[in-house]
Amino acid sequence: MRQTLNSLAQQLANGQTTSRALVEQCLARIANPQGEGPRVFRQVQAEAALAEAGRQDALRRQGLCPSPYAGIAICVKDNMDLLGHPTRAGSVVLNDVPPAKADAPLITRLKTAGFIVLGQTHMSEFAYSGVGLNPHHGTASNPFQREIGLIPGGSSSGAAVAVSDQMAAAAIGTDTGGSCRIPAALCGVVGYKPSAAHINRQGVLPLSTTLDSVGPLAMSVDCCEILYSIMSGRSIEPRPIDEKRPLRLLVPQSLASLDTDQTVADDFERALMRLRADGVQVERRELTALDCVPALHANGGFSAYESWHWHAQRRGLDRSRYDPRVLSRIDSGRHITPEQYRELHRLRHRFIAEITQSLSGFDLFAMPTTPIVAPAISALEDEPAYTRFNRLMLRNPAMVNLFDGCSISLPMHRPGHAPTGFMLSGRNNVDQVLLHHARRVERLLNQQDRASLAD
Repeated sequence: MRQTLNSLAQQLANGQTTSRALVEQCLARIANPQGEGPRVFRQVQAEAALAEAGRQDALRRQGLCPSPYAGIAICVKDNMDLLGHPTRAGSVVLNDVPPAKADAPLITRLKTAGFIVLGQTHMSEFAYSGVGLNPHHGTASNPFQREIGLIPGGSSSGAAVAVSDQMAAAAIGTDTGGSCRIPAALCGVVGYKPSAAHINRQGVLPLSTTLDSVGPLAMSVDCCEILYSIMSGRSIEPRPIDEKRPLRLLVPQSLASLDTDQTVADDFERALMRLRADGVQVERRELTALDCVPALHANGGFSAYESWHWHAQRRGLDRSRYDPRVLSRIDSGRHITPEQYRELHRLRHRFIAEITQSLSGFDLFAMPTTPIVAPAISALEDEPAYTRFNRLMLRNPAMVNLFDGCSISLPMHRPGHAPTGFMLSGRNNVDQVLLHHARRVERLLNQQDRASLAD
C-alpha cells in the first residue's frame, strides 16, 4: 500500500514506525539492483539521511519535532541547489560546477519542517523536454509495463518514478510547460503546478524565467498541498466555498479531443461521467483565446529566448557535450529579437486577459493532462518522432504556464491499465480553490477505481 504524508505522519506519531525505518526502506528500494534507482537518482545522501533520521527520531521522543512530517524522506530535482552538492540540471556540461554553498530557500523550508532530503533526481537535460529522456545518465522506465521500457515523462522524470516506486514519499520538481504534471500523469501519481510566484525560485537553475514554477509530485492532493504550504510559506486556511453551488468545469474542446488516443479519451469520458453523476457541471467549448498560442510558441517562445541567453552568458560551456535535441531548442532562441521578445510579453498579457474572460462563469478548466499514454523509449530514437511526442506531451499543460495559472494532474486510469492524468487548472492565485476542488475530484475518481475493481 502506498503511503501519504499524513498516513506516515500518523504512524510516526503513534510509534508504529521511526524515521530511520522509513529512510532505510527508501534506501533499500533505491539500491535494489532490479530497480530504477541509478536512473532515478544522480546522487544519494545515504549516510547523511540516516544521521538526520536518527536526529528526528530523538527530537520526536522528546516532543520537539518541528512538524508532524519531520523524519519523512523526500527527493529534489537536480536543478535545485542542495548544500554541498553541485547542481547539474541533468547535464554533463556542468560537471565542473562547484558544490552549492547553500540550499535553495524552498529546500531550507522543507528541511526546517523536518523533511529528509535523500538526494537529487535525474531529469531531462536543462529541463528542456516533456518526454524525460536523458542520453547522459540513462532514462528511468515508467512503472507501467516496465519490461517494455516506456517513457517516464519530463522533465521531472526521476521525481515521478521515485514517487511511483516508493523510493521517496514525495518529490520536488519544476514545471515550465508541464514538467511536474506530465511525468505525474504518465507514472500514475499526483503532480501540482502552483501559481508561479508563490514559491521562491532562488537557487533553482532556470529554463524560462517567465514560465518556470516549482511544484511537488506525491501520492495525493493532500500531500501536494502540505508541501506547497511549506515551500510557499502560505498557510492553507479554509476559505468559505459554497458547497451548495455545483462545481462548474470548462472543457476546452480541441485540447480534450485533438490527437487524443483512445485510452486517454475513454478514461477522460469515464471521469467526466463520474463527476456529472455527483452533480458537477461540465461544458465543452471551443476557446478562441487559444488561437494565439502558436504565436506564443513561435521559434521556441519564452523558453528558447530566455534559455539561450542564460547559456550564452556562461562562456566556455562545451557545446559538443549537450544533448543535440536540447541544444537545437536552446539555439532557436538566438533568432528571436528583443522586439519579438517584447511582443511575446504583450501577446501573453492579452492571452491571460482572454483566458480570464473564458473562465467567467466557471470554476476551473478540465482536460487530459496529456493526449496520449506513454510511448516506448525506443519509439523516440529518431528526431521526428521525438519532436512529435514532445509536442503532444507539452500541448495541454503548457497552456497553463502561458496564462500564468495553477494546475494539478490527478490519476484517472483504471487499476492495471496505462496511467493517464485528469488535469484541473485555474487562473493565477486561485490555488486554494483549485486544491479544494481537486480533493473532491480525487475522491470521486478513487471511487471510480474501486468500482472498476469490483467489476
